[in-house]
Amino acid sequence: MKSLAELKAIKEKMQGQVGIRNNDQAETRVVVGMATCGIAAGARPVLQTLSTLVQEKNIPGVIVTQTGCIGLCQYEPIVEVYDPEGEKVTYINMDEEKAKEIVDKHLVRGAVVTEYTVGNI
Repeated sequence: MKSLAELKAIKEKMQGQVGIRNNDQAETRVVVGMATCGIAAGARPVLQTLSTLVQEKNIPGVIVTQTGCIGLCQYEPIVEVYDPEGEKVTYINMDEEKAKEIVDKHLVRGAVVTEYTVGNI
């Protein structure tokens, strides 16, 4: 980054990718573990894939966000999907291809992809 104009351009680009929470509206939250262990295991491309696909497909009521340590380092990258009622599904050992499948099957069609869940181990 070499100028204020470049920073402003980055800010404008990212604003379209960041979901603003509306507490009056039901929403599904997709949370990616982005602590050191998650990043080392490949969480950054998983987060980018999820964020991009949710935005491109214009999936209503879904926000993609990140968090720190989830506490299951050996299963990173981890993605947690919280439905509007607060129920959680934890996906483990994620990669970009699995993230695409989660978007298509879970976020679009409403079907949990059980083979990638922590309950499957």
